[in-house]
Amino acid sequence: METTLIISALKVVGYGLAAIGPGIGIGIAAYGCCVGTARQPELAGRIFTNFIIGAAMAEALALIGFVLAFIL
Repeated sequence: METTLIISALKVVGYGLAAIGPGIGIGIAAYGCCVGTARQPELAGRIFTNFIIGAAMAEALALIGFVLAFIL
């Protein structure tokens, strides 16, 4: 019983640590999007589209980690 509780707690901690990476990645991507748009405003639409695609992929990594925490 105790072992199961400890393993469950470690899964939650592991997911929290795994979510840090995509969070940092999305933050860096948003920074790059803002800087790129400020430097070349005429490309704002294309830069934002690429940002959304990249953010979705980074978020997918976090969601996969979340699902794996429940499966394993």
